[in-house]
Amino acid sequence: MTDRNGQCLCGAVKIAVRDVPRDFGACHCNMCRRWTGSALLAVTVPEATVRWQGEEHIRRIQSSPWAERAWCDCCGTGLWYRVTAEGPHKGNYELPIGLFDDANGMQMTSEIYIDLKSDAFAYAGERKRYTEAETLALFGIEEGAE
Repeated sequence: MTDRNGQCLCGAVKIAVRDVPRDFGACHCNMCRRWTGSALLAVTVPEATVRWQGEEHIRRIQSSPWAERAWCDCCGTGLWYRVTAEGPHKGNYELPIGLFDDANGMQMTSEIYIDLKSDAFAYAGERKRYTEAETLALFGIEEGAE
């Protein structure tokens, strides 16, 4: 784990994160696909390890019953997906690795919603891959919940 800094495209929002894990994942769900234009490549970090600057430029939306998404209101950069539902994942951020000034040394170790992935692209290498049903079970979400 290492500390990492980053920012949105225009620099109005800055981030400093302590103890960022090396491992990150890809999410292929329909919402992440629409939000990012492909897959969300993100690292999971606890809320207590994240410090934001420029919070007045952060906008958020409750994008599902269990999570919110946020973006910079100046440039539109996606800033996080964050679990809001009660449970062991509450408050955890999924931070896009593209926010970091330097993501060298990080490694994709999982893909979720793999059965929804477009056949237009594929990531090389072996890693854990979870279907939609397996992903929902991992997070304790009932199937069919929007």
